[in-house]
Amino acid sequence: MSQTLPSSSSVTSLPPVPSHRWWTLSVVALAQLMVVLDSTVVNIALPSAQADLGFSNGDRQWIVTAYSLAFGSLLLLGGRLSDLIGRKRTFIIGLIGFAVASALGGAAGSFGMLVGARALQGAFGALLAPTALAVLTTTFTIPKERAKAFGVFGAIAGAGGAVGLLLGGYLTEYFDWRWNLYINVFIAVIGVVGAAIFVKHVTRTGPRPKLDIPGTLLVSGALFGLVYGFSNAETGGWGSVLTWGMLVVAGILLFAFVLWQRKAEHPLLPLAIVLDRNRGAAYISVLIAGAGMFGVFLFVTYYLQTSLLYTPVQTGLSFLPMIAMLVLAAQLSTNLLVPRFGPKVMVPFGMMLGAIGMAYLTHLDLGSVYVVDVLPPLMIIGFGMGSIMPASMQTATLGVDRQFAGVASAMVNTSQQVGGSIGTALLNTLAATAATNYLVANAPVTAAVAAQGAIQSYATAYWWGAGFFFVGAIIAALLFRRIGHGISLSNPHGNAPTGEATPRAVQPPLT
Repeated sequence: MSQTLPSSSSVTSLPPVPSHRWWTLSVVALAQLMVVLDSTVVNIALPSAQADLGFSNGDRQWIVTAYSLAFGSLLLLGGRLSDLIGRKRTFIIGLIGFAVASALGGAAGSFGMLVGARALQGAFGALLAPTALAVLTTTFTIPKERAKAFGVFGAIAGAGGAVGLLLGGYLTEYFDWRWNLYINVFIAVIGVVGAAIFVKHVTRTGPRPKLDIPGTLLVSGALFGLVYGFSNAETGGWGSVLTWGMLVVAGILLFAFVLWQRKAEHPLLPLAIVLDRNRGAAYISVLIAGAGMFGVFLFVTYYLQTSLLYTPVQTGLSFLPMIAMLVLAAQLSTNLLVPRFGPKVMVPFGMMLGAIGMAYLTHLDLGSVYVVDVLPPLMIIGFGMGSIMPASMQTATLGVDRQFAGVASAMVNTSQQVGGSIGTALLNTLAATAATNYLVANAPVTAAVAAQGAIQSYATAYWWGAGFFFVGAIIAALLFRRIGHGISLSNPHGNAPTGEATPRAVQPPLT
């Protein structure tokens, strides 16, 4: 069956370049930072929140899971809504909603209220994150400017988790755990004012497309099952009926979603978007990078705090050099390296650096010194992520019809979220198994044996993380096209990039 991305206009001239577009980038980057850092900023506050509200260790995971479930399952819907009701309007609604949810969470007097607020945060985050990327995609159409904008955005997407650890440690140690949520209110207020002034409202021309309700229900259910299944694997184990049951249901719903999208009159996610070779490679790369990065944040944080006895603030500061390297690599990649070599070279290069950095971390022990043993691999991984994320994000949204920019952008966030869920669940399970095996083999269990068992579990997670990156390097090298073979990230004449020269260009039919 043939499927074509619809077009609402046959305009052949380029859209005017928005004024104040660099201010628009600042607003979008601020919103993206708020959403990304919120996935880690609360983690450091969990012990204090638990002591204050009195919930159990078993319930603790729901503070994190409630956010990830709502966020992961509603991303494609959020991206499509931004296409339907307008990106500026959706962006402001997302900011206001996220601020209200954060305020409710900060004021929570019970465990149930905190979980509900976190779920509400996730829902509005799913509306905000893809809209932010879509605004960026449709604002920057000149290749050189687009490269710089995506360099900033990709750096924030990669570094936001580490910024969350730093901010969370500072707020928890010097203020109160509730400020990890209240801080979003101040960020959102700045974002709303900036969006009202600088984000351009685009008037729709032609008939308004309809929301694909069956497709929305199918894919939201599939993503919910996928994220819940992997989250449950962390606590219930891979032998749990609920874990496999949710993953099987997710697979069935996802298959049904694909079948429905082939015949839907107004598809939620036209298959031509994800089946394009370059975009598919970009989505897979973001997923694998997300899986690896969550492993770095999770286990290095555990190592620094439990093995080296760092404070939360010291732990957050320890990640700063990695952030600096990520930002440096993002700017070098997007401005110099990606236009010259393309994602086919830069993404595998970044993946291999990630694999090297993770392998380097495996030698850490109880006597390791930060400057000699921890700092070098973190900087290597940071440079690797700065090479992966901007190139992948730019390619993932390149050439998409403007009326589908929101849902194409949502696929980037979905890939990162699902990758993080998969990586966290798999690495946690593998690390826990390694720790158990070590304790059994070295009984009786003393404090020294338990400490060394933790080190062994971290090393296992790092080796598997290195494997993720290595496989990602192979996949990216095989799937991405070379520059000049269906992909163009730069243009000496300053015209729009491939797929943007005709803003409403009809995409090639998918058979």
